[in-house]
Amino acid sequence: IPGWTIVIVFVPSVKPGALAVIVTAPVAFSTPCTQYGTLLAPSTTATSMNAVSPDDDSSALRRVAWDPNPIRSWTPHMRHHFTVDIEEYFHPTALARYYPIERWGTLERRSPDVMDRLLDVLSEHGVTGTFFILGWLAEQEPEMVRRCSEAGHEIASHGYEHELVGELGPDGFRESVRRSRAILQDLTGSDVIGYRAPSFSIVPGLEWAFDTLLEEGYRYDASLFPITQHPTYGYPSSPPDPHWIERPAGRIAEFPSTTARWLGKTLPASGGAYFRVLPPALVYRGLSQASERGEPGMFYIHPWELDDWVPELDAPRLQMIRTFYGRRGTWARMNKMFSRYAFGPIRDRFAQMEGQS
Repeated sequence: IPGWTIVIVFVPSVKPGALAVIVTAPVAFSTPCTQYGTLLAPSTTATSMNAVSPDDDSSALRRVAWDPNPIRSWTPHMRHHFTVDIEEYFHPTALARYYPIERWGTLERRSPDVMDRLLDVLSEHGVTGTFFILGWLAEQEPEMVRRCSEAGHEIASHGYEHELVGELGPDGFRESVRRSRAILQDLTGSDVIGYRAPSFSIVPGLEWAFDTLLEEGYRYDASLFPITQHPTYGYPSSPPDPHWIERPAGRIAEFPSTTARWLGKTLPASGGAYFRVLPPALVYRGLSQASERGEPGMFYIHPWELDDWVPELDAPRLQMIRTFYGRRGTWARMNKMFSRYAFGPIRDRFAQMEGQS
């Protein structure tokens, strides 16, 4: 299928000779697109890639080759970003048709138990992260939000109703980010300055969303994914590392999802299904390449990706595989990742960027 990558995986634990065909997010070399604003690098160090486009063949991204040892250049003092998009199993965009919002209140919520376990694991490893919490879920599970905040993790917004930015439109988007921020601030007593769009859905043509975020009190965004040809997300002209975006409403910091360069391609390597389904070396390579550039990488995961339970759903088998395959091994993979890399919340890097500007 043009533009798509099909990965055929042998699954001996299911049945001898069984095959699972995973259609992954399409990946291709980034191509230019509409610019979202003026890019400003947070520093002027020689290793900074903030002002370099991933489309530039002469950039350092091309000079970082795939290495069978994914942590060859691990930097002990580099703290990457560990993030969680806290939502329920019935919230992913791919399953929206099966779980209309009118049904949400009748469905079992499993994220609180998963988050309790995750908080314990993070504490054991000394990891502090940024939690992008859906406003609707925060209303239903206020104690979960408070436990996350009291454990020292940064609380940020994932919108209110997990709708794509383009589907919300300017007015709906403003209401969503305003409402979710108010809910989270009331629950935690702390200022909420970060936002990540559901399904990374700030894409070319929706740059007005940055102005709305600034006007509603947000100071950074983590919605851009510097890849192309994915059906719901991708901002291929975004630099791969944290940077500033100048907009009519002011300046907002952007923390894009991590990619890895391999065989001349820009591959998504930031977590989620790319961590569950594909070899973890891909995510490790993305983090290591970020370290080589002297920049933090971005890792993300969802509570439903850490839950062995699978809902009974009359959805195509391929869709169920894409959404739920590989979860039983995610905890072990994540623990191994914590032993190799250091992580911290986005707010720390944002404070550094402000201090350098």
